[in-house]
Amino acid sequence: MAGDADLSEYVAARWRAGAARRRRRAAALSAVGVAAAVGAVDGTLLLAGGPSVTNPAPPAASTPPVPAATRLVGIGHAAIAVPTQWATNQLHCGTPLKDTVIIDAGPQNLCEAPYPKGVESVMVRSGMPIDFRADETFQLDGVRAQRQRTTCTGDNPVTVCSGAVFIPSLDVAFQAESSTNAGEVHSVLARIMIVPDKIGVPEPMFSESNPAARFGEEYEDRLTALGLKPNIHTRKSPGSIPGTVLAVSPPAGTMLTPGATVTVTVVAPP
Repeated sequence: MAGDADLSEYVAARWRAGAARRRRRAAALSAVGVAAAVGAVDGTLLLAGGPSVTNPAPPAASTPPVPAATRLVGIGHAAIAVPTQWATNQLHCGTPLKDTVIIDAGPQNLCEAPYPKGVESVMVRSGMPIDFRADETFQLDGVRAQRQRTTCTGDNPVTVCSGAVFIPSLDVAFQAESSTNAGEVHSVLARIMIVPDKIGVPEPMFSESNPAARFGEEYEDRLTALGLKPNIHTRKSPGSIPGTVLAVSPPAGTMLTPGATVTVTVVAPP
């Protein structure tokens, strides 16, 4: 009987570790701020967000050199250099399938997906993550930033390590995960930088007035506040809420020069 009890406790511990990891990922993919909302509709996880719209002054610093064989992905003046071969939003039920940067990933099915071994990812998002805890404060290219220390969960067959950096003045966070080891999380987060002469296209956030919709008017205000020029197009989409954002071009995370145009397609009025 003792052996059965030990086995039951082992299984329970494995289940608790996996559940905790899934909760953290769901929180990372969820809304932020007062407009935050995570809803399950017909088995789908709805991603939402809504940091306050501000117009932060560009940091008074020169742009650091971008490492070779990397590309910048960011929001506003905060960016991270990711390897050029990394994919974008390669997820299954919120779990990375391969090395990927995650930004404005869209709805994710609610299911349990096994975490592949040897995979690194980073989520770039607006607002403070729901479960973020500032374990230390440091200067990032002259801008105050906060670091949540790296922790690892799980055991055989896969251990997943995660850590995060939040930049309060720019309201941008970077959350890294690795199923290789904790050192890979450190390496990913070490490539965050402040880019004064570029502006990253933000992700559309869900509306405070309607957590199920992302309205073009609110997104237009945010683009303008960051120093970009919105160009609004409309398209009919029967059954959709008028004004809801359907597409953004160039996509969220693209680094542009100040004053560059971002085309936003929204649902046309009936």
